[in-house]
Amino acid sequence: MDKKRLPFTLYRVLAYVTGIALLLLMFVAMPAKYMVGEDSLLALVPAPAGMEHLFGRESVLMLFIAIPHGYIYMAYVLVVIWLALGRRWSAGRTVGVALAGTVPFIGMIIEHRLAKAEKAAMDAEEARAAAA
Repeated sequence: MDKKRLPFTLYRVLAYVTGIALLLLMFVAMPAKYMVGEDSLLALVPAPAGMEHLFGRESVLMLFIAIPHGYIYMAYVLVVIWLALGRRWSAGRTVGVALAGTVPFIGMIIEHRLAKAEKAAMDAEEARAAAA
């Protein structure tokens, strides 16, 4: 893989991994911690019998989902910065793409749009090279 494609490929992979981890955090780990179980903050429903360790304030799901998500997001931001420096993006675009990883589904949508624009730019570059 050439040096020009590596940051973009890493960005694409991390955009989806970050998005999936964020969805797991928002719709699995956080509700398990704050909404299920007798000692949870909102205590909407009791924890299923024998599974109390998965729910409430001391939910192990936070350990297995929230902490890895934080590290994955840090890697995502570093790769976005690497990509932005290589592609000479503006500061606004760089911050926007980095922040897109904090909203469920938006990071994946932005990745799709960037991939489409990148493919169009590479096709135009190849056409220019063929014409020269």
